[in-house]
Amino acid sequence: MGKMLTINNLSGGYGDHNIINGISFSVGKGELFGILGPNGSGKTTLLKMISGILPYKKGDITIKGRPLSAFSSKELAKVVAVLPQAIRDTFSYTVKETVSLGRYAHQNDWFHTWTSEDEAIVRTVMEQTGISRFHDQQINQLSGGERQRVFLAQALAQEPEILLLDEPTNHLDLSYQKELLDLLKSWTKERKLTVISIFHDLNLASLYCDRLMLMDKGRISINDTPNEVLKEERIREVYHTAIQKQPHPKVAKPQMVLLPDYHEEDQIPFQIDERYLTFSKEFIGLVSPIMLRTMSSGVTGSGTGWHRMFINRHVSQDYDCSDHRREMRDFLKQNGFEPVDTVGMMTAVNLEDASYRLFKGDGFSVFIVVTAGVGNAVDASRSREHQMTMIPGTINIWIFVNGNMTEEAFIQGIMTAMEAKVKVLHDMEIYDSKTGTLATGTSTDSILIAATQHGRLLDFAGSITPLGKLIGKGIYKCITEAIHKYKKRKKQ
Repeated sequence: MGKMLTINNLSGGYGDHNIINGISFSVGKGELFGILGPNGSGKTTLLKMISGILPYKKGDITIKGRPLSAFSSKELAKVVAVLPQAIRDTFSYTVKETVSLGRYAHQNDWFHTWTSEDEAIVRTVMEQTGISRFHDQQINQLSGGERQRVFLAQALAQEPEILLLDEPTNHLDLSYQKELLDLLKSWTKERKLTVISIFHDLNLASLYCDRLMLMDKGRISINDTPNEVLKEERIREVYHTAIQKQPHPKVAKPQMVLLPDYHEEDQIPFQIDERYLTFSKEFIGLVSPIMLRTMSSGVTGSGTGWHRMFINRHVSQDYDCSDHRREMRDFLKQNGFEPVDTVGMMTAVNLEDASYRLFKGDGFSVFIVVTAGVGNAVDASRSREHQMTMIPGTINIWIFVNGNMTEEAFIQGIMTAMEAKVKVLHDMEIYDSKTGTLATGTSTDSILIAATQHGRLLDFAGSITPLGKLIGKGIYKCITEAIHKYKKRKKQ
């Protein structure tokens, strides 16, 4: 990838005051390069120097192998286009006239050399930026977001090789932010346009940029991939705010979330236990006074999230599972539960046979609720011998932790619970009816771990840790009791 821009030991600012000091980096052809940093870190000053607007005191700026000082203003406009942060004062030009100004650098005589190629380029960039329908409107009649797209189209009409943007999503609503950045990303890939952009939104920068450069007090803190730049400790140090890193749910990019100092539920003294448990013929329910951090395999609320309502619903053995998610959501709504706030499971086990108990540790506790039956017990090591059939969940496990769990502890807690479940089935000599071997579970077991995220910090939940010991003990006792109840009912 050829170098389009090289900055070497650059320093400068306004008057006698240097804003940036000794900056060096390069940007390759077709790269989307993001510049981050808090206010006053020198981002806009740097962009002004690259665009030739602001002279620099020391160092070198090289564009396509030529010093910036070797370009005339018109030559530079053929290579570099700029979209500033602020919406500029506008005159009574139409949208098309405004965009057409972007062709100035390519004209020898503005009034006599407008060509069919110029016309085609202007129409193309207007379509690509979604402003064609405004072409005859006065620019000063448009909203801030619409004008931002007009000026982007004007910059693209220059057919630049380098596009400089200062907070390009400023004034744009969510859908237009995505459209704009999708467009810029596609141009870097298809046309090898080099895009250098300032971002205030760390998450947008992470999603779209190939590399990020984090500035702090006029210097480069780091210049690397998004995953390396967006480290929690570094962002906390530079931005002086509490923040946490987490993966994007769909793409391999990091996302940063702010951590507010306040918690509305901080003053609520509570412990999740049987006081919050309710029973009916149709479901076992638990409604927490606060949102709980969850990890589950529920029909609703699966994966990780925050939920306040928990439902284990009884369905018949011949329940039609063809569209169980939609049907479950309808059921929850009919019973006054909001699906987005609810972890919902299904079981064909009689709900009266549920086992639940609170287990207390040192500074934390665990409340466990289990429904269990073994009618479709399976040996996971021999599961290839079974047909794929959707049967309502049989061993459903709820683990409510009154404590503050790490993500590692959530995963380890599930592992510990599964180990305890398998031990119960082996000790009770539960067999896979098809293979004749000891079962490890049933074909559609479900599990939930939910934590209050208050109180004692629980880093781990492996089998010999304090939390793991409580989970293992509780799961073993509750599943054993629930299966005994199930077997007793089957004999009646």
